[in-house]
Amino acid sequence: MGFRDLMDEVKLRWGVHPAGHKALTSECAIECMPLPERLTLPLAQHIGAPARPVVTPGQRVLRGQLLAEAVGAVSSPVHAPSSGRIVDIGDYPVAHPSGLTAAAIVLKPDGLDEAVDFADCDDPHGLEPAEIARRVAAGGVVGLGGATFPAAVKLGLGRRNPVQTLLLNGGECEPYLTCDDRTMRERPEAVIDGARLMARALGAEAIVIGIERNKPAAMVAMQSAAAAHPEISVRGLPARYPMGSEKQLVHFLTAVEVPAGGLSAEVGVVVHNVGTAAEISRVLRTGEPLTHRAVTVSGAAIARPTNLRVAIGTAVSAVIAHCGGVRRDVARYVMGGPMMGMLLPGTEVPVVKGSSGVLALVADEAGGGEASPCIRCTRCAGVCPIGLLPFEMAARIRAGKSEAAVDIGLKDCIGCGSCAYTCPAKIPLSHYFSFAKGSLAAAERARLKNESIGKLTAARSARLEREAQEKAEAAARRKAEREAAKRDAARAVAAEAAAGRPQDSQVSA
Repeated sequence: MGFRDLMDEVKLRWGVHPAGHKALTSECAIECMPLPERLTLPLAQHIGAPARPVVTPGQRVLRGQLLAEAVGAVSSPVHAPSSGRIVDIGDYPVAHPSGLTAAAIVLKPDGLDEAVDFADCDDPHGLEPAEIARRVAAGGVVGLGGATFPAAVKLGLGRRNPVQTLLLNGGECEPYLTCDDRTMRERPEAVIDGARLMARALGAEAIVIGIERNKPAAMVAMQSAAAAHPEISVRGLPARYPMGSEKQLVHFLTAVEVPAGGLSAEVGVVVHNVGTAAEISRVLRTGEPLTHRAVTVSGAAIARPTNLRVAIGTAVSAVIAHCGGVRRDVARYVMGGPMMGMLLPGTEVPVVKGSSGVLALVADEAGGGEASPCIRCTRCAGVCPIGLLPFEMAARIRAGKSEAAVDIGLKDCIGCGSCAYTCPAKIPLSHYFSFAKGSLAAAERARLKNESIGKLTAARSARLEREAQEKAEAAARRKAEREAAKRDAARAVAAEAAAGRPQDSQVSA
């Protein structure tokens, strides 16, 4: 450990040092995986509203063709990774530990890989900021670091808040994952180009790229590519998990603290992933949408760990088969990293835009074991990057008092799993917090639904009462009009009779 690393360790009082396991793939260049026989493309591969299909079963499509359009301000479209025919649109298994299904488009490639005519751009730096964001949105680009927030929405933050600094996250602090490392080493110019384009869209004057110091080759490649641009600085980060978390990255690199419940844009900083930057450069220059991504395939059970460029929609089983299959009993399949990734119920789920890794872990790697009672050692509090009290939150959740856990910061938890990793009692703390957040979110949705139903019921009752009153008033008016008409008729008859009597008497005379 160098002097700078030592000083960082002294300065940082949070986080953990899980075994990296990055040597399995760090020297494996990104190779292109051939297309599988089927592609399953979920409509919700991003934070926000699911995309809406614009194709029908039986229709032939071309590579890059729009399959599903964005719905609303926070959404992202889905495009065809290759030419072929739409087989079905329906519910299929997706990456979720409960084995849930979700709406997806199934495409059968025809092997021709015919593409639509893409509108390339020789000088995207000449585009207006709003046009950059529009093209990024049309290209279906989302955050490729795992958060999957639509990239164009973040690029529009500069119109609401003055943004001084764009931070590129090259930390890749999750164990096993090396696809960002390889992207920086193999495509540093694309990362720099995408960063400059994003800074133009945001109106940011400075670009800071943070890379963990356990990636020296990536650091050298990025420094070389950034040398011609004085507004860009490349800085080393301590190899400590979860350094790649947005708020921790902002605080470490800028010394500015993002307020609880706030956005980094509120303090003049926007964070993007290095892989997202490289993809934005490609989308803007070629006009081709996001249809493939780099994925690390690793774990002791994988016969040939490596990094792949995979068509979105490829089944995990096909990815693993391309890497020689498994050579040992698999204790756990994970999409993403082992700390914050999604446990998979099986391998027939598809790779999506946010899939940075496909891991097949053996029992020794998966960890776990029987949990024992909390001994109040407070180790979990010592490693929490937010400064929370995980042991106290877990106690309240176990007692059925999730609302009380909110009072001491449950909603500020970033779900990094550092607390569970360091717990000597092997208590699945992060699972408690995810469960409680889900329960509270469900309760809040139910409350809002009940309030909405109550408002609709009250509005209906008021409408029916108003309609009944209006009907009664109309009936009363009609009755009054009829009675008035009768009176008027009677008066007319009486008037005629009165007018006719003298004449009658004269006639008699």
